[in-house]
Amino acid sequence: VLLLLLQLLAIIAMLLALAGPLISRISGGGGRYVLLIDRSASMGATDVSPTRLDEARKQAKAFVESVQDKSLFRFGGDPNQIMVIAFDKRSKLMCNFTSDKRQILAAIDAISPGDGDSALSEAIVVAQAFATPEQLANNRSSSDLAKLILFSDGRIDDLDQIIVGSDELDFHCIGESAGNVAITAMQARRTYERPDEVEIFASAANYGDEPVTCDVQLSISGNVHAVKSVTIPARLQGEGDSKRPGRISVDFSLSHPDAGVVEVRHLHSDPLSSDDAAWAILSPPKRLSVLLVTESNTVLESALRACSLADLKVASPIGFDPNDIAPVAEQPYDVVVLDDYVPPKLPRSRYLIFGRPPEDIGITVSEQLKNQVVVDWRPKHAVLMHVNLMNLFAAESYKMDLPRDAEVLAEFGESPAIALLRRSGSVFLLAGFDVLQSNWPFEPSFVLFCYNAANFLGMQAAQSERTSLEVGQPVVVEGLEAETPVTIDGPGVSGVQITSGSGGAVRFPGTDRAGVYSLTVADQEPRFFAVNVLDPQESDIEPRREIELSGQVVKAQQGTLSRASLPLWPVLVIVVLLLACLEWVVYSLKMKL
Repeated sequence: VLLLLLQLLAIIAMLLALAGPLISRISGGGGRYVLLIDRSASMGATDVSPTRLDEARKQAKAFVESVQDKSLFRFGGDPNQIMVIAFDKRSKLMCNFTSDKRQILAAIDAISPGDGDSALSEAIVVAQAFATPEQLANNRSSSDLAKLILFSDGRIDDLDQIIVGSDELDFHCIGESAGNVAITAMQARRTYERPDEVEIFASAANYGDEPVTCDVQLSISGNVHAVKSVTIPARLQGEGDSKRPGRISVDFSLSHPDAGVVEVRHLHSDPLSSDDAAWAILSPPKRLSVLLVTESNTVLESALRACSLADLKVASPIGFDPNDIAPVAEQPYDVVVLDDYVPPKLPRSRYLIFGRPPEDIGITVSEQLKNQVVVDWRPKHAVLMHVNLMNLFAAESYKMDLPRDAEVLAEFGESPAIALLRRSGSVFLLAGFDVLQSNWPFEPSFVLFCYNAANFLGMQAAQSERTSLEVGQPVVVEGLEAETPVTIDGPGVSGVQITSGSGGAVRFPGTDRAGVYSLTVADQEPRFFAVNVLDPQESDIEPRREIELSGQVVKAQQGTLSRASLPLWPVLVIVVLLLACLEWVVYSLKMKL
C-alpha cells in the first residue's frame, strides 16, 4: 500500500510539473495594466544590446510573466488584465485588455521598430478610450483605473500635453549612452543660373561630450562622388540642465546633368544608425514647355522665344480650352502665360498672368489706376534677380488687394505691381497691368524678367510632387489613370501592390523607416521618394531618468525589471525524484525482510 501511495504521489507531482504552475509575488488580483512601449527612432540605439526596443520588449515580457494569471497556485482574486500599445508619433493598439499571456507576449513580440519621433499623448488617449467603457459598466472608482507602465528612453516630444496622476504611471527608463552623431539637415538643388550644377547642403550634429572627427560622404545613385573630413565640436551646456549639440555645416558642389538619388552620410560609428544619412531626390534639368494665351501680343511672344524654351505654343483666347492644361501624369505645359485674359476656370498649374488677376484666388480689384511707377522691388528674389525696375511705368494698372499669404515682389505707389500667390496646388505670378500699356517691352529688364519667371515657375512644377518626406508622411502620387496598379519598394517593404483610386491618386502611408522608397507604374521609370529622420529630438539619445508630465515629475524605476513570478515545476521535479528514491528505499527494505 505504501509503495502504491508513493507512486500515486509521484504521478500527481509529475502532472503538476507539466501544468507549469506559478506563484505570483504581485499581491492582489483583478489589476489592469497598460504597457506603453516606445518604438521611435531613438529606441533603435544599440547602447543596450541588441537595441533599446529589444530591451523594452524584454522588460515588458518580464512584467507580463510577473503578474497573476490562471495558474494552479494563484492565490485568490481575479486574473490581471493587460493592454499593449506601441507608439512613436502615432500609437498602435497591439492587443486589448486580456488575461491571456500568450496573446500578450505575442503582441509584444509583434512590435516593430520605427524611425519616427515620439509622442505619448495619443497612446494615453487610446488607453483611456478602451478602458473607460468597461470601468463605467462595472461602476469602478478612480482607484481601479488601469495602471500605465511606460517603457521608453524618455525622449518624448509632448510630455507637457499629458496629465496623469502621481500614482498612475510607472516609468522604466531604457538606455545608457548619450553619444551620437547625426545628419540633422540636408538639401540638394540645381543652381538657378546653371541647371547642370548641383549644390548640396548638409548639417551634422554631435551629441557627445567629446569632439568627433569623421568623414562625410556624398553619393549619387550609389556612386561615391566626394568625401570630406570634418571635426564636429562637442555638445555645449545650454540654459539650465539642457545641452546643445555641437554642429557643423558641410556643402558639396558638382556637375550632374541627370536624375539621381543624393545621399549624404557620415562614416562615424555610433549607437544610432537611422540618422547617419539623409537623402534627396534630384530631378534632371529640364527645358520648359510654355503655353502663351494672347490676342496678338508679339512683344511678349518674342520675349518668351528669347528664353531658350523647349517649346512655346501660342493660342488665342477664343481657341483656348482650359482642359488642355488639366493635371495628368505628364502635364503638357510647365508654365502657362495669360496675357490680359483669364478663363472662368483655371486647372492646377503654374501661371504667369499679365493684367487683371483671376477672381477665385482671393484677390480683389477695387479700381483701375493711372500712371503708376515702381517705387520698390525685391532684387534678391529669383523672379527679379538682376531685373532693374527703376524705369518701369504703367499707364494703366489694377489696384490689387492681396491676401496675407501673398508675396509682394514689386510695388507701385498705390498698389502691388508684381505678386506671387499659391492656391490649391497652383502657383500664380501676377503682374497687375497690361505690358502693352507700359514702357516695359522697351526695357532690357523685360526679357530677363520673362526668363526668370519661366524658370522659377518651372522649378515649382518640378516640386509639385513632394519627394522629400518625414518619417510617417505618406507617399502621394496624383494624375494617374483610375485603377492603375503600382508597386512600392523601400526599407522594410518589397513589392507592395496598391491601386490608384477613381481620381487617379495613390497614397502609401507605410513610411515608418528612413530611406529611399520607389513607386513603379507599369513599364514607366520608377519614381523615388526620400524619407528622412532629421529630428534633433530623436538624435539626442541621452536617456532621461525622470520625465515631467504637465508639471508632474515621474522618476524612472530603479533597476532592471525582472520576472517576479516563481515557477514551481523545478520544485515539483525534485519532489518526483525524491518520491522515486523513497519508493526504491522502501522496496529494498521489504525485499531484505
